[in-house]
Amino acid sequence: MTTDVAASIAAKASQAAKAVANLTTEQKNFVLQSMANHIRAASPAILNANKDEVATASANGTSTAMLDRLTLNNDRIEAMAKAIEQIISLPDPVGAMRHIEQRPNGINIEKRRIALGVICMIYEARPNVTADAGALCFKSGNAVILRCGREAIQTSLSIAAAMQQALREHDLPDEVISIVPDPDRDLMLALLKQDKYIDLVIPRGGEGLIRFVTEHSRIPVIQHYKGVCHLYVDQSADLTMALGLLLNGKVQRPGVCNALEGLLVNKHVASDFLPLVANALAQHDVIVHACNQSIGYFNQAQPIADDEFGQEYLAPEIAIRVVDDMDAAIAHIDQFGSQHTEVICTADQANAERFIRQVDSAVVMHNASSRFSDGGELGLGAEIGISTSKLHAYGPMGLEALTTEKYVVTGSGQTRS
Repeated sequence: MTTDVAASIAAKASQAAKAVANLTTEQKNFVLQSMANHIRAASPAILNANKDEVATASANGTSTAMLDRLTLNNDRIEAMAKAIEQIISLPDPVGAMRHIEQRPNGINIEKRRIALGVICMIYEARPNVTADAGALCFKSGNAVILRCGREAIQTSLSIAAAMQQALREHDLPDEVISIVPDPDRDLMLALLKQDKYIDLVIPRGGEGLIRFVTEHSRIPVIQHYKGVCHLYVDQSADLTMALGLLLNGKVQRPGVCNALEGLLVNKHVASDFLPLVANALAQHDVIVHACNQSIGYFNQAQPIADDEFGQEYLAPEIAIRVVDDMDAAIAHIDQFGSQHTEVICTADQANAERFIRQVDSAVVMHNASSRFSDGGELGLGAEIGISTSKLHAYGPMGLEALTTEKYVVTGSGQTRS
């Protein structure tokens, strides 16, 4: 029975994807504006559903980081609507052509960008993903199946209902944006077997969820295991700038994947920089895990062994290590990083270029906060996720990452000899 339900959901989404693929950019943008308007109008219903789910999650001992992701307010709902409006303003990748070459026999070879088809989003306590994923998949010509965790299912159903109302007003099927009403794990497992209908699976959530999805899916999976992001403060760094990058990356919103989890400090600036760090982090009640060379600068730091780095705290908590040089910093990142986002603060352009070239990470920042590792901040509009695997996307995924290309070959009757 579970398999039949999953197959029905997937088949209907596959059929709905054909309707989206035929829409013009103007038509898609008109529907997206309607979605944004309906989300605003549905704000009371969305907030009521969210209030109950936040209370339940809090009573169940849900972590502060997850509660932050789960909680909506008027500003966050407005941000969802504005994110959809930003997607309207972005170029539509579907149909874009690029010329490859004209062969000696006269055939002309081009590549045309097309939608992937059906995307399945699997996520936990992140109701904003419902709006972001629905809008991004729609603009890029795809249908989407949304499978939310039980912590946010009612909130997500309310958001999806508003978006589906916009679809119906424009004679489009609800299944363009499907939401799985039952968070049962067996149903999710059955969906992961629907490779006949679903083209891509994108999980967003904890490392356990992503590993589970990857291990059980017959469908290609975009992976984003965790965000262990570092700031390396180089010998030539402007220390005032470095402190600003540290505080913005760690304390502005510590429960997100582009927050800093590690600070690496060149030994030549440690004695000048770490007292500033200790004072600033104490003011923000940040828990510090410090190596042997840095622990003396902090009043209440916890010692951390060399093999204990690489934790994703998602909280006001950070690991600090003094390193001999940039080679040591890069070696640390190679061992403990998660290929999400890495930052260097330096006034030495040659060092910056070497860091950018050698660090294996989806996003590398030079003198800029890790918090800019975000689809909206990088000009992509709302992101559907951040890929830390390299096929077929790497880094924040916007509209273009939800499409692929097909060859278009034009001739005048040529045949192959």
